[in-house]
Amino acid sequence: MSRAFVKENDLEHAGIDIPERPISPEKNYVTPNGLQELKENILLLEQQKNELMQSNDYSNKQKKQQLERDLRYFIKRLESAILVNPKEQDKRKVLFSAFVDIENDFGSVSSFQIVGEDESNIKINKIAYTSPLAKALIGNKVDDEVLFNKPSGHEVLTIVKIQYKL
Repeated sequence: MSRAFVKENDLEHAGIDIPERPISPEKNYVTPNGLQELKENILLLEQQKNELMQSNDYSNKQKKQQLERDLRYFIKRLESAILVNPKEQDKRKVLFSAFVDIENDFGSVSSFQIVGEDESNIKINKIAYTSPLAKALIGNKVDDEVLFNKPSGHEVLTIVKIQYKL
């Protein structure tokens, strides 16, 4: 087909359908920090959306749709949030919001905090409570050994320390 028969408007809007962000079927447990992050994400997205609308730049429809989609996602996550107060957790067990130090067979110690799915970030040692490692640790106590099934094989981990902080 000749380009002469294609409207410019059609080209501008080609491929701008933005799929919704998937919502996890798991319970949306959050730490106080995770709850605050959800609220901050909503405020930031609302601010960005307002700035885009005030700029009168309607050519960036895809950016507006992305902002609206992300805003819908975080609003749903905030509405479904179940706040877990670390101070109310059993300090003797690894539970949601715990900071856990674990030692492997080689004596290497790693530290993680068990958090909600939206708050998880392995770069800062925050793992989702739904992750295989968190599932292996939850419910155990200091000096307990847990078997962690990794793709490369089984690893025995010893829980060295459990803390709950705000």
